[in-house]
Amino acid sequence: MKWLTWDINLKTRLFGETLFNMLFWMYFPFLTIYFSEELGLVEAGIMMTAPSIISIVGGMIGGYIADQFGRRKIMLVGSFIQTTFFALFALSFSPWLDYVAFIGISLGKSFYRPASSAMVADLVPDKERRSVFATFASANNLGAVFGPIIGAVLFFQYRSELLWTCTAVTFLYSVAILFIIKETMPKQEREEVPSKTLATVVKLQFINYFIILKDKVFFLYILGGIFITVSIMQLDLYLAIYVRNFVPAQELISIGNWSIMLSSEEVFGWMIGLNGLLFVLCIIPITKILEKWSDRNSLILAACLSGIGMFLVGFTTSAWLLFVLTIILTIGEIIHGPVVQNFVSKYAPINARGQYMAASNLQYSLGRFIAPLSVILSVSFTPVLIFGFIMFCALVSAFVYVLMFRNIPENKTANL
Repeated sequence: MKWLTWDINLKTRLFGETLFNMLFWMYFPFLTIYFSEELGLVEAGIMMTAPSIISIVGGMIGGYIADQFGRRKIMLVGSFIQTTFFALFALSFSPWLDYVAFIGISLGKSFYRPASSAMVADLVPDKERRSVFATFASANNLGAVFGPIIGAVLFFQYRSELLWTCTAVTFLYSVAILFIIKETMPKQEREEVPSKTLATVVKLQFINYFIILKDKVFFLYILGGIFITVSIMQLDLYLAIYVRNFVPAQELISIGNWSIMLSSEEVFGWMIGLNGLLFVLCIIPITKILEKWSDRNSLILAACLSGIGMFLVGFTTSAWLLFVLTIILTIGEIIHGPVVQNFVSKYAPINARGQYMAASNLQYSLGRFIAPLSVILSVSFTPVLIFGFIMFCALVSAFVYVLMFRNIPENKTANL
């Protein structure tokens, strides 16, 4: 489906979300450093667990409102919430108020996301939907390439200006949603959705998750996903602390009298940018190279690369070696993403595929909730021990995946 033939809703969203995501990656990777310096490592570790809980509850509420009242309305609410809290962040005079603003921004994003995905489903035919989602994912990853490199300078030296820019961009995008984007929810779907209170919706979602998790194989799938998510999430958590505290400013390239010097924050920004660039350039080629591999072997390889790559980071302070290790652990992350989605689509019963896909997201939310433990532990333990703990989580994930495939019924094994 060519971009020029897209509905105006999709074109507007692609442009707005790409620009916003670039700004997002200019501040988000550095929040752990900021809160740890202002409030302490233990406090920062505990504080960074909140967004995962918000994403679960906010996603449930946002999804319900999108189905009950329409996609555009909740997208508008989510976008204006982000605008308001970005302004609060920019005006803030206290790190605690900064944290309140960060929580508010996370809430707005969790409201916005389900309605955004539903709008794509409303507008795009089944056979073209995957390519449209891939286009949005690629555009969003462009922000992850350049955002951290620029943000490494702007966040620490021009934070107020950066946050006011985020406020302005989010406000303009909210105005675009208000005046350009049209409602896409089918009328018959709106009429068929029974009216429920938000409390009832959240309760029913948790009941459905509990029923699904009684499936032993799927429970092991979620458990393995939680452990590898703990490892993958360290790129934005303990890795930021380690690079800031232990990696010195250093000369990256020198030619005659010309050289590139990087501060510790800039080294970290380049690592995050390299991670995003690899996603943009390598996700399709790597997926094709491993397309004949079984899901079992791919998931085990992904866990091992992520864990070993992270563990080796604790033995170097060289920027070049850190970039090489970033490549290794990113390849593990790249392998993992498409395979877990493929596994659920093949394993889940046809009549419950949507519920299984929704429950699958628990691995990311719970993994993000546990991941900041590394920041808390860093108060008492050396970097090698912390990175050892991270590798242990990844290897536990690989072991759980082995158990999971041993428990899959023979009639389904051939497909996996």
